[in-house]
Amino acid sequence: MATIRTSLLLALLSAPTLASAQDDDANAKQATPLAPVQVQASAGQGYRADSAELGDLGKTALHDTPAAVTVITRDQLDDRQPRTLSELAQADAALGDNYAPVGYYQDIAIRGFALDLASGFRFNGLSMAGEQYLTLEDKQQVEILKGLAGLEAGVVAPGGLVNYVSKRPADVRSVTVGTDSHGSRYEALDLGGWLTPDFGLRVNAAHEDMHSYVQHADGRRSFVSLAADWRISPNATLQLDTDYQTSGQRSVSGYQLLGGSALPPDPSRTRMLGYEPWQQPVGIHASNTALRFNYQFNEQWQAQLAAGHSRTVIDDNVAFAYGCFYAPGCASGATPGWFFAPNGDYDVYDYRSPDDTRVNDELRAVLKGTLDTGPVSHELNVGVGAMRRTLNQRPYVYDYVGSANIDEVDPPYFPPSPNQPGPSARRLDSWQRSLFAFDRLHLGAQWQVLAGGRYVRLDESAFDDSGALQRHTRENKLLPQTALLWQPSAPLTAYVSYSESLSLGGEAPYWTSNGNTVLAPLLARQLETGLKYDWSDALTLQAALYRIHQPYQFAQPDDSTAGFTFVQRGEEVHSGLELNAAGRLSDKLRLTASVNLIQARAQDTGTPSYEGHQIVNVPRLRSALTVDYRLTPGLSLLGSWRYSSSNPATPNGQVSVPAYHVFDAGLRYVNQWDAHELTWRLNVDNLFNHFYWRDTGTSGGDAYLFPGAPRLARLSLTYAF
Repeated sequence: MATIRTSLLLALLSAPTLASAQDDDANAKQATPLAPVQVQASAGQGYRADSAELGDLGKTALHDTPAAVTVITRDQLDDRQPRTLSELAQADAALGDNYAPVGYYQDIAIRGFALDLASGFRFNGLSMAGEQYLTLEDKQQVEILKGLAGLEAGVVAPGGLVNYVSKRPADVRSVTVGTDSHGSRYEALDLGGWLTPDFGLRVNAAHEDMHSYVQHADGRRSFVSLAADWRISPNATLQLDTDYQTSGQRSVSGYQLLGGSALPPDPSRTRMLGYEPWQQPVGIHASNTALRFNYQFNEQWQAQLAAGHSRTVIDDNVAFAYGCFYAPGCASGATPGWFFAPNGDYDVYDYRSPDDTRVNDELRAVLKGTLDTGPVSHELNVGVGAMRRTLNQRPYVYDYVGSANIDEVDPPYFPPSPNQPGPSARRLDSWQRSLFAFDRLHLGAQWQVLAGGRYVRLDESAFDDSGALQRHTRENKLLPQTALLWQPSAPLTAYVSYSESLSLGGEAPYWTSNGNTVLAPLLARQLETGLKYDWSDALTLQAALYRIHQPYQFAQPDDSTAGFTFVQRGEEVHSGLELNAAGRLSDKLRLTASVNLIQARAQDTGTPSYEGHQIVNVPRLRSALTVDYRLTPGLSLLGSWRYSSSNPATPNGQVSVPAYHVFDAGLRYVNQWDAHELTWRLNVDNLFNHFYWRDTGTSGGDAYLFPGAPRLARLSLTYAF
């Protein structure tokens, strides 16, 4: 199949690319008109980027942005060869996993706050459904806005945003093949060309047969994307990006605390808890489309109209290892049923939820321009937007089939449930309409004041299986943002900023007295101050101090029949220091480095045992370092180091997973074959095969523990033909 796909794509683009190859000078002229709308890092700057697209505010110079932004460039993606969101998040110390199972869509946390999968991920600045497998073959860079993004994106969790930026059309022809130490097979194709001086295309395609380090968890995925740029006139451009991916892999259940108070004594990284031979792979079919029309009225004013559509359909199938309600080890009733038993017993559930369909649609119009009012210069952004999120689901099967123990290589065979999912029905219909305005005032050469806000109207309805209205949420909120910048010299920017954001309230766990109730939206506030210094034209240093306040959501112990009630009470306060460096230190050495020191605590909760210590799944200290050292003109040594301090696993702070160090190493070798560039990459992740817990996050109010991956070697070969 991979050979057929490659042949078809070659046939589609061979004619225009061969024609363009006849005249190199003409190619350069063809690419020039669209250069102003390209967003990409310069190869000469190493791992450093100059700009990012921050939500609805569009492309912005990082040096003039009063926020902490990390950009993972194409060079970094090529050298590190990440395949999952969890692996991508290793690039910055402010990021961490938050319920990221093998074989399932994953989530991350930024500054200790989990991203909302409905609104925290962007595709070329437009909203995308986050419940899909990560694809990077067609991405030029990945941009991470750390902290509140109320002005940039509206209703969004306070951690920040992740924006995937597509490659633009260019004269490119390359093929990549790869494998790993488990026998996986990987093929990718990148083809682009200019059909006319004003119209270009780029196609990326990939197929992967994944041999997982977890038993019974092999999988596959296939992906194709198309990017098109059309310069309609000297003032008007149109950009189209669309992709489609299908994947299938068995989902791997996480561990849980034994008795709710102890770590599993002998966990396995390769064992699939709850495995049953009838368990099917989780199938995910996802598509994302973004259309952007840009019009330049004159040198001062421009407008953009943008539309996005993101759709993902999930066939969720898992023999799910969860709790111990029916296990012999919990028969006494002393252990909460939503944890594993003290002796390692756990229950196995047949969970099937096919045709789980999530759709994000967005429309946006933005007007940008500059004007002067006396001695003050203004950069204005004014816009309107509407985003709709829908969720269609079938009544799922979630039936207990038997109990097993964590020490069993494979649990006993249990027959699947005879029950079948019901018919599909609308479960959620959410509208977010907004108006936003932003003004950057230049007060002389050294000072800038930024002021703006977004007025958001949230209108959300949730329905039960029969289609009856279960909940209606309506919220109108003005989200302000302001900042002061001081630039005493060209390389240095100092800033202080204040912002607010609105995020959706959490859903109560089923085992609380108000189970499945969705709480009110949450208002978060952030104060941040930072420094950005361009050490050279190839190396950038950043530092940021921040403090984020948000109401604390938690299952509060009480005297109800269930023993807990899910509430919003008190505050969780995240205070932190971030240090970042990215770029080239010398002609031979380039790097990215980051440190995140954070104190995340709850206060005024009415539950003293939950206060005075770190919040669950927020390590106090993380650091990350990646280096690329050129040994010879064609050979480079790659290496990385990651550290995390101990990570809390319970809200009372009594159980934490240990701190860890993980080291990776690699080589990149570039030579010529038949006058074309040939690039070999060898990466060895977790070089010393160290065991560590990478994630103590929660899902649906339940806490899970996920081990880090064992040692893995990846080998790839890229040929530019």
